[in-house]
Amino acid sequence: MTLAIFDLDHTLLDGDSDYLWGEYMVENRIVDEQEYRERNLAFYQDYQRGDLDNDRYLEFSLEPLTRYDIEQLHKWRADYIENWIKPIIVPGAADLLSRHRAQNHELLIISATNFFITEPIAALLEVPTVLSTEPEIVDRHYTGRYLGTPTYREGKVTVLQEWLESTGHDLEGSYFYSDSINDLALLERVDNPVTVHPDDELRAIAEARNWKIIDLR
Repeated sequence: MTLAIFDLDHTLLDGDSDYLWGEYMVENRIVDEQEYRERNLAFYQDYQRGDLDNDRYLEFSLEPLTRYDIEQLHKWRADYIENWIKPIIVPGAADLLSRHRAQNHELLIISATNFFITEPIAALLEVPTVLSTEPEIVDRHYTGRYLGTPTYREGKVTVLQEWLESTGHDLEGSYFYSDSINDLALLERVDNPVTVHPDDELRAIAEARNWKIIDLR
């Protein structure tokens, strides 16, 4: 079965769900504004430049999950999805996903954003499989650590390959949609790379290689 693989942030969403979760926590006083907002923005800017220290960022972004019980976190998350994420789903996302479903393609989201955030977004978009950095949970509490390989840059290729081997899928005829130069390694692996409102560096590569460029906004 042909795979249609999608990045999430700035691809199916008109924004970054990981960064916005940090802003949501600040606005709802789940974290201290002074201690959190400046660092959250700095990490986001590092990501946009393609020089994020992902281990440091994961340590920072997963730590607030350790402070609260899982039921309370899920209540906040549901509110976040309803009021912050639904409004930023790009207008063309539903049609794009529907076109692939109509061709009986297997839909898959792969995102550097951690699974706590991506799981309900994938459900909202009716995408059955999501691969993203998995926060560790012990006795129904987040530990602040993660399991396996983070799904960032080349890590997306590693995690996808593990998933392919475990499920029996392959990349023959596959599509991957992304906006970011951080996803170049995976774009180079699929048969049909598609750039979605790409950043400047990725746009230059897409134009040079005659990759498709689309805008879903």
